[in-house]
Amino acid sequence: QVQLVESGGGLVEAGGSLRLSCAVSGRSFSSYAMGWFRQAPGKEREFVAVISWSGGSTYYADSVKGRFTISRDNAKNTVYLQMNSLKPEDTAVYYCARRTGDSDTRIASYDYWGQGTQVTVSS
Repeated sequence: QVQLVESGGGLVEAGGSLRLSCAVSGRSFSSYAMGWFRQAPGKEREFVAVISWSGGSTYYADSVKGRFTISRDNAKNTVYLQMNSLKPEDTAVYYCARRTGDSDTRIASYDYWGQGTQVTVSS
């Protein structure tokens, strides 16, 4: 059974940094693209970043480009999201998700999701 468990969220001041982790159980982690998404209160879930199965390709939402970095360690079955220069508008629950096939930004194309981790950025 596949399980995704996020960690690393918390409360941080604007301009600060956090690193989120997503540990994935199950086989063949290195065969799947992994994405990060977020959902702020009262808003729809939105794409943040995605990394290809090999880690050789990444893609970011314009709102986080240059501030966030997605990476993965296939030996540890873990994907990361390094978040720098955080802004209050980054406040949301952050989710990791797994996708079979190439990287994609569409939420509906991901088949397994974690439970989410709260990130709160104070002004």
